[in-house]
Amino acid sequence: MSAAHDQHPGTGTLAAPLTSVLDTRTAKALSGLDLHTVGDLLWHVPRRYATRGELTDLAALQPDEQVTVLARVASVTTRPMRRRRGQVMEVVVTDGRDRLRLTFFSTRGPQRQLAEGRVGLFAGTVNSYLGTRQLVHPDFMLLDATSDPDEAEAALRFAGDLIPVYPATRAMSSWRLGKAVATVLGPLTSLPDPVPASVADSQGLMGRLEALRVVHDPPDRAALAAGLRRLRYEEAFVLQAELARRRARAAAMPATPRREAEAGLLASFDRRRPFDLTPAQRHVGRQIAAEMAREHPMHRLLHGDVGSGKTVVALRAMLAVVDAGGQAALLAPTEVLAQQHHRSLRAMLGPLADAGMLGGADVATRVVLLTGSTPAAQRRQTLLDVASGDAGIVVGTHALLSEQVQFFDLGLVVVDEQHRFGVEQRAVLAERAPSDARPHVLVLTATPIPRTIAMTVFGDLDVSVLDQLPPGRTPVATHVVPVEDKPHFLDRAWQRVREEVAAGHRAFIVCPRIGNESEPGEGTSLLETAAMLRDGPLAGIDLGVVHGRMTAEDKDAAMGAFAGGDTPVLVATTVVEVGVDVPEASVMVVMDADRFGVAQLHQLRGRVGRGSAASVCLLVTRAPSGSPARARLDAVAATTDGFALAELDLNQRREGDLLGVAQSGRRSSLRLLSLQRDVDLIVAARADAAATVQSDPGLGGHPDLAAEVARMTAERADYLERA
Repeated sequence: MSAAHDQHPGTGTLAAPLTSVLDTRTAKALSGLDLHTVGDLLWHVPRRYATRGELTDLAALQPDEQVTVLARVASVTTRPMRRRRGQVMEVVVTDGRDRLRLTFFSTRGPQRQLAEGRVGLFAGTVNSYLGTRQLVHPDFMLLDATSDPDEAEAALRFAGDLIPVYPATRAMSSWRLGKAVATVLGPLTSLPDPVPASVADSQGLMGRLEALRVVHDPPDRAALAAGLRRLRYEEAFVLQAELARRRARAAAMPATPRREAEAGLLASFDRRRPFDLTPAQRHVGRQIAAEMAREHPMHRLLHGDVGSGKTVVALRAMLAVVDAGGQAALLAPTEVLAQQHHRSLRAMLGPLADAGMLGGADVATRVVLLTGSTPAAQRRQTLLDVASGDAGIVVGTHALLSEQVQFFDLGLVVVDEQHRFGVEQRAVLAERAPSDARPHVLVLTATPIPRTIAMTVFGDLDVSVLDQLPPGRTPVATHVVPVEDKPHFLDRAWQRVREEVAAGHRAFIVCPRIGNESEPGEGTSLLETAAMLRDGPLAGIDLGVVHGRMTAEDKDAAMGAFAGGDTPVLVATTVVEVGVDVPEASVMVVMDADRFGVAQLHQLRGRVGRGSAASVCLLVTRAPSGSPARARLDAVAATTDGFALAELDLNQRREGDLLGVAQSGRRSSLRLLSLQRDVDLIVAARADAAATVQSDPGLGGHPDLAAEVARMTAERADYLERA
C-alpha cells in the first residue's frame, strides 16, 4: 500500500497521483483517459449500468464505436489463415436477437475459455468486414460460473445485478478500470466534503464517500439513484457557490449612480421615437434604471427572442448614463456587427447623435465607432473624442480593450453576444474607467436561454427576459427544401427570390463556408453559389457577397449596397447571423441548413420579417426524410417560438457546446450535471449556495467547500471565464 493511503484520507489523497497508488502500467493506461489523480479516477463514474440477465442490444452498435457489451457466446469456430500459418478463431456472440462476430488471429491465450453458452463482457472497437460487424481481438471477461480461481476472483466484482460500464479505451477496458477504482476506493475511510452537513441534511443527501461507493458498486437501483443525485448536487452546489461569490464581490464594488434626467437625451429620444415600447421593454427599462441609480454596479443579462427589441432597451440605458454625465461603450464581437450597431444607433437617434455638428439637436451627443480597421487619422480623432467625453456612446470591437482607449467617465458597458467574450474582457473594459468606481454592465445575448443555462453560464448576472415582440413584426413562414426528395423545390426557391426582388425587396442567401483551394471541406460554398446564381437562376440581378475574409471596408460597402438596394441579393456566410437590420429583406435562403444549429437557424431567420412585407425562410437540405438532421429542420420550420427552440437546442446538442466550451478537455465543462435533466436540483443548489455564501462570504467556516471551489476554479478556468 502506498504512502498516500497511510495518511488521513483528505485533500492530499484526492490530489495524489495515480502512480503512487496503482502499478505503473495501469496508471499509464488511465492517463489516456485524462485520469491522473485519485480524485480524477473516483469521479470517472460509469456511463451506464448493464443489468445481469439483460444482454446488450447489439443492433444499436455503430462502426468505429468503442463498446463494452454483455452477450452470450453462440458459436466458436476455427479455420486456417489464408496467407500465413496459424488459425483464426471466430466467436459469434448474441443478445438473443442480433449477433456480433469476435475475431482472434490465434487460438491460444484467454480466448480458449470461450465456449458456447458462456456469458461475458466483451470490449473493443466496432468495425465491419464483408458487411458483418465485428470486434477484432476484443478484451473480455466471463461472468458465469467457472472453475478457474483467477477468473472467478475477477468476476466477483460483477456479482451483483448491476454491472458498471465505464468510459474506456482500447488500453483500459471497463472492468480493468473498475478494478482500479476498487483499489483506490477500498482503503478510504473518509473524504473532505464540500457540502455542509446542514445543507446535506436538508436535501436528504448521503455522504460523499458513501455516494462514490454506491455509484461505482451499486447494490440496487435505489441506492444508485441516491448516489448519483448526491454527486450531481455537489457539482451544482460548488459551481453555484463560486458564482454566488462573484455576485457578492461585484455587488460590493463602488459605482457612480447614474440617474435619469427629467429633460435630457433620453426624454428627447422617447418623444421622437415612432413606436411604442412593449410592456416587457418598459418593465426591463425600469429594472435597469433602478439598478444604475444605486452606488454599486449593475450586472444584468438581457435576453429575448429575435426581434424583441434588446437594442432599444440598451440604447435607452446608454442615453440615461450620458444624461447623468457619463459615457457608454457597446462592445460587439465582429466588425460587421459593430458597424451595424453604429449605423442603427445613429439612425434611431437622428440629430440627437450629432452634437456640435450642423443640424444637430440642442441636446445631443456623439456616437463613434472604433474597430481594428479604423483609419489612423479617424482613430486619433475618435480617441480624443472618447478621452474628452465629447463622445457619449462608443461602439467597437476588441479594439475598445486596447490600452490606448481611455474614457473620460465610463458609466455603462453594454456587451453584445456575451458567449464570445469572457469575464476577463469585461473586466479589462471596466478598468478603463478613470476612477475606482466600476461601470454598470448590461449583457445582451441574441437568443432565448433555457433557465438552467441562465443560472450556470450567466450565473454571476441578474437576468431579465424580453418575452414580447414589438407590434408590426411580420411572422416568417419557414419551409424545408428537400433537394434529394424534391429537386424542383429548389428551382421554385430561386423563382421566389426573383419575385421578391422584383417587388423591391431584398434576399439573403447564406452558405456554410466560403470555399476555395485554401478552405477544403464539405457543404455548399459561398463562392460557388454566387457564381452559379449569377450565371443561372438569378442572372441579371446584382449580387453582393460578404464573408469573414473580406476587409472591413469591403464588408461595410457590401452591407451598405445591400441595405440601399444596389445589390438586392446578398450571398453571405454567418457574418450576417446577428445584428443585421434591413427592413426590406423578405427572404432568407439557407444552403445546407442541416449544417447549422437550431439557434443559428433561428438567428438567420430573424434577419427577415423586420419590415411590413410578408417574409419567408427556406431551409435547403440534402438530409433524408426521417434523419435526425431533417427532424431538427422540421422542428425549426414548425415554430417561431425562440424559447421553445432553445429547449430543443438543449435537448439535441451536447450541453458543453451550448455552454460555449470545447468537449476535448474532460474537466472543461460539467462532469455529471445535466442542464436539461437536473433543473430542480440546480435551482435548489443555487439557493443553498447563495445562503451559504451570504452567511460566510470568505468561506472561512467551510474549508472543504473553499478548497473544492479553488480546485474547480483552477481546473475549469475556461468554463468560468465564459460564465
